[in-house]
Amino acid sequence: MELFEIVKDIANVLKQFDSEKSVHKAFKAGIGPFGEPQLVKIISERLNDLGKYKTQTKRTPDLILNDEWLLEFKVIRPYGDNSEVAENWSVNMLHLYAGNTSLIGDAIKLISQNSNARKAVILIGYEHQPPKISLNPLIVSFELILTQVIQLKIGPRVEEIRTDLVHPEHQVVRCLGWELI
Repeated sequence: MELFEIVKDIANVLKQFDSEKSVHKAFKAGIGPFGEPQLVKIISERLNDLGKYKTQTKRTPDLILNDEWLLEFKVIRPYGDNSEVAENWSVNMLHLYAGNTSLIGDAIKLISQNSNARKAVILIGYEHQPPKISLNPLIVSFELILTQVIQLKIGPRVEEIRTDLVHPEHQVVRCLGWELI
């Protein structure tokens, strides 16, 4: 199974869950306000329902897929449920020191896992339609820091976009994945 298939299935799962207008805590309906642990659980359960995956959620990595892939997830959203720009939202992706909880920190942690399984980091990002704050500069910065500063080898970016989500601030979900080589 290749990463592009996994990312496509994750994006489809998120879009389907969003269409059910589920509510997390006291937030507005839609997938956008759900936190990383809740999203990973939803993704795991729904990928299992597809019949081609056998998943297991853990603390490290977040998800084991068919004993073939180790996946770490990160969620970023420039805007909160309250229509305000979220403070420090980009730190979830770019903090570049081992031992932290950013996507870069997750990549460092994942690459050190003693396993023959393939490893990848998955980003779930939300934007408006059209974007009020584009995720593109952050995504390119992430790739540059990983490859040029930390000098990790990554495969090509894989991305799936789903539009017309139900939440007024999280209207588009971008699912991106990078294999760690």
